[in-house]
Amino acid sequence: MELVKLTETIVKELVSDPELVTVKEFPSDEEDTVTIEVMVPEDQMGRVIGKEGKLAKALRTIVQASSYINDNKKVNINIDSY
Repeated sequence: MELVKLTETIVKELVSDPELVTVKEFPSDEEDTVTIEVMVPEDQMGRVIGKEGKLAKALRTIVQASSYINDNKKVNINIDSY
């Protein structure tokens, strides 16, 4: 599964209005690194990050594991609000 699609699927299940979630991949300076930007409404940030960042860490772990299985690239996930 593509990393962006996997990230988007997980995040959309966490928020109350999945249509407002935007997930994009950005080019990185390093060849073996993928940067994924997740944009969610400000009032939904808590649902994506979780207590003490546990959900965000779990999201990063799952996506990174998928990357190691398929592409063997490092993944950076940035979660931001609008």
